[in-house]
Amino acid sequence: EPTVRTELMEQIPPIAIFLQESRPKFPTAFFEYLMPIVVRYLTDVNNQVRKAGQEALLILLEQDLVSQSDIENKVCPILLDLSAPDSDDEYKVEAVNIICKMASMLSRTTVEHMLLPRFCELCSDGKLFQVRKICAANFGDICNAVGQEATERLLIPKFFELCSDSVWGMRKACAECFMAVSYTTSPEVRRSKLSPLFISLISDTCRWVRQAAFQSLGPFISTFANPSSAGLYIREDGTLNIRPTTLDSNSCQPSNNIISCSTNATSP
Repeated sequence: EPTVRTELMEQIPPIAIFLQESRPKFPTAFFEYLMPIVVRYLTDVNNQVRKAGQEALLILLEQDLVSQSDIENKVCPILLDLSAPDSDDEYKVEAVNIICKMASMLSRTTVEHMLLPRFCELCSDGKLFQVRKICAANFGDICNAVGQEATERLLIPKFFELCSDSVWGMRKACAECFMAVSYTTSPEVRRSKLSPLFISLISDTCRWVRQAAFQSLGPFISTFANPSSAGLYIREDGTLNIRPTTLDSNSCQPSNNIISCSTNATSP
């Protein structure tokens, strides 16, 4: 019964945590028994069971309970099979979604060598716009996972494709994650390539794309700032934050609702 398999999947993470805490008593139980079940359920015929398996896998990865060898030899191969060009549409959509979600939990080397080539292929998937949209929505996370060099060499060309996609929802998704993509690139790429690209989004024919681009305008501009002087930085969750700065001798202090600036200089 699918409901039984779904319930089983929901129990896998707490059992895995228990086995991890009791590892001297159960040194190989998780790898021998539980991990093969999780991997098998990623291809279950019932979508609710697959969804439960995907959620269990993400929890296990987040808790750092899956070994590097299992990730490379069991998890990644099955996701690559499910996201292959000739894979079933529903399986492919689910696979690209979980690839994007797990990228931030894996090592940079694993993502770059095992998952990044397939992600780049999926960005150009001409059959399913849902696949391209998932790629566009998570583009910033993938850039952050692989770093500047791989982003500029492999991902920026794909980002240009998605920003000019015929489906306006794709362009809107790109506008929404523009700041995260920009933050991963060098100042030169940001200035010479991403700035003109952003102008094209802010001038888009679709008002929803333009609106999303205008909402990202401030965050995008902030990526040009020097974090040490501007106090702007990107948190791990991808949000823009302001680091509190200590007031020095050349600082502005509010006084009676008027900003008064003090300086050591003799001239006004």
